[in-house]
Amino acid sequence: MPFLPRLDRTPAVPSPVSVVVAVRYADGMQTTLDKAGRVVIPASVRERASLGPGTRLEVLLDGNTVRLIPNVARPRLVQWNDRWIAMPTAPTSELPPVDAASILEEERDRGPV
Repeated sequence: MPFLPRLDRTPAVPSPVSVVVAVRYADGMQTTLDKAGRVVIPASVRERASLGPGTRLEVLLDGNTVRLIPNVARPRLVQWNDRWIAMPTAPTSELPPVDAASILEEERDRGPV
């Protein structure tokens, strides 16, 4: 997974699940929840994650972390010669464009975490 948000929380009352006040993204952006519990994902994050209008997201609570995972068609494994290859099950027109060179360059430029 190329992107995972880090959560900051300020609990008013100790509880197993605290209210998320702000979400900080890996590149330093910050957003807040509105009264309806909605979060706006910054444009640069949406572009990098290939999220567009209507993208279905799975919401997972993992300890103190809330994760949004795009709900995409899972690949199927196909045996080719002596190897197993993951083949997309979604039509090619629905697959997001991937610029591997720019992703690799971003990761190299990011430096140690």
